[in-house]
Amino acid sequence: MTLPIDIISDVICPWCFIGKRRLEKAIAAPDRQHEVRVRWLPFQLNPTMPNEGISRRDYRIKKFGSWERSQELDAKVVAVGEEEGIHFAFDRIERTPNTLDAHRLIWLADKDGVQDAVMEALFLAYFTDGRDISNRQTLIDVVADAGLDRHQAEEVLNRGEEMEAIKEAGELSRQFRVDGVPFFIISGKVTLSGAQQPDAFLDAFTQVIATK
Repeated sequence: MTLPIDIISDVICPWCFIGKRRLEKAIAAPDRQHEVRVRWLPFQLNPTMPNEGISRRDYRIKKFGSWERSQELDAKVVAVGEEEGIHFAFDRIERTPNTLDAHRLIWLADKDGVQDAVMEALFLAYFTDGRDISNRQTLIDVVADAGLDRHQAEEVLNRGEEMEAIKEAGELSRQFRVDGVPFFIISGKVTLSGAQQPDAFLDAFTQVIATK
């Protein structure tokens, strides 16, 4: 039996990265009795962000009121990340990017069977290397290194198409009233909001199986 898991997320959401790690722990649990199929769907935390992004410092001050408050929140995420084996390096991030192009390539990666690798690469590029993933050349380099065909990626971005995933995710977000990410939809029935602990995922898997 295969359980489909749709994850609505944004690649600049640190809790989405943490949620990915916790889901992976649940999937790797030795007592798990079923297979899972994970699919990542887009959610833009900043849909009106300029294409080139903006200064992260300016963005965070506007959002949280002060740079000091932003650093306090970052420190809390860093501490949680370390527990999950993620080394967040917020001091390396200079810009908060527009993520539309990244989501379009994540959609392409799903079609090519390399979506998980591309998601992992984008999270690491942004959160640990501080790379500007709103820069198209940087974005293409990251996804190509993760196994996505460079020529296909360039074509998708140049055409300005491949918006199916955006539309589908928008419909699901409205259906399940998603107002924050990560948001997990398991077998189209059971939902989890936020970066839940592995046990919560295992309980959700059991709940879905019980209804089959």
